[in-house]
Amino acid sequence: MEARMLFLHALSPLHAGTGQGAGAIDLPVAREKATGLPYLPGSSLKGVLRDACKDGETRKKVFGPDKDNAHEHAGSVQFSDQRLLLLPVRSLKGTFAWVTSPYILRRCLRDAENIIYSDEAPEIPVLDSVTNCFVIENGCAITLDDHRVIFEDLDFAAVPDDSARAWAEWIGKRIFPDDDDTEWQEMLNSRFCVVHDDVMGFLLETATEVFARVRLREDAKTVENNALWYEEALPAETILSGLVFATPVKAGPGEVFNTLEGLMGKPLQLGGKATVGRGLCRLRMAGGGISCADPQPEVCCQDFSTGEATGR
Repeated sequence: MEARMLFLHALSPLHAGTGQGAGAIDLPVAREKATGLPYLPGSSLKGVLRDACKDGETRKKVFGPDKDNAHEHAGSVQFSDQRLLLLPVRSLKGTFAWVTSPYILRRCLRDAENIIYSDEAPEIPVLDSVTNCFVIENGCAITLDDHRVIFEDLDFAAVPDDSARAWAEWIGKRIFPDDDDTEWQEMLNSRFCVVHDDVMGFLLETATEVFARVRLREDAKTVENNALWYEEALPAETILSGLVFATPVKAGPGEVFNTLEGLMGKPLQLGGKATVGRGLCRLRMAGGGISCADPQPEVCCQDFSTGEATGR
């Protein structure tokens, strides 16, 4: 089995819902039960990519047969849930910041350690106070003149940190890998911010978008009775990450990843509420490794940017 990391960049608000909610929001986004982290189910991602694959034979080998013939064999690709990595939060300076926390970065690093070959993996930042946040040292677009960062009504002391810069560069090169994306890499670097896990828990509940929706009567164009509801969505510019695995059932890893690369060349619509502009996303695939169960154990990692084996 081989695997790569997937990075999802929301170009419009993303609604990956649960169908119904028990609180004030009628249609909330899907969240992990224990952590409260928003996520996009892997099944949603697989379904969209399957529909985007127009070659019937390739679709069958990579994604599996159609449902009427699902008993024939499994697909050769598996998707994990895409979990929140960077949350855009409104900032007093710089318009918005891409915010994350040590716990979220630690989960991302856990995925990356066995997938992407790297000589120097970024260190996990350690915040000892909920009143501090880590930013890059020079060129930070969200830091005020008095070395503060203000998100909504939250006030933090901005602390320059080398690990924050390392993570900003690491993520930026994978989400915006093309030469014409260097401006976006610089934008991410200048707006990257690491807050305490407790602060991130608060932002996860308050920094998402909530929309009021109504249904009109066709004959009178007035609101129907009991036809007001509220929907939640992850804001545009949200970044999620996850894993994709290739299992050689009918298609080898090379065919699986090449097929996926071809399908990710243009934005895709993910999640619900497509007719009102939700869920326009761009996908990027990064890294890659040869499974340690490979019959040649001396080659355990591969640099997919060059196609050359890099050793253990």
